[in-house]
Amino acid sequence: MIRKHVVVSGDVQGVYFRDTCRRTALRFGVAGWVRNRPDGAVEAVFEGDPDAVERMVAWADEGPPTAIVDKVSVGDEEPEGLAGFEIRPTPY
Repeated sequence: MIRKHVVVSGDVQGVYFRDTCRRTALRFGVAGWVRNRPDGAVEAVFEGDPDAVERMVAWADEGPPTAIVDKVSVGDEEPEGLAGFEIRPTPY
């Protein structure tokens, strides 16, 4: 199991990025969460099988069809054993 922390910048809010991310993660069997950030980016954590997590990172580089992704920052983290995938509220 691996865990990736991802921050996606560009025109990524208001384009169904979070909901599409959640549905895609569930389809790939990846656990974690996604949320909008106050700076206009989207932040996510993906945990699971390395191949599935890498597929999610690749998906984040494109996002849903209505998104315009300018940059994706990816960092490794220690897995926490998350279950399911949730949309979290924006931190303020």
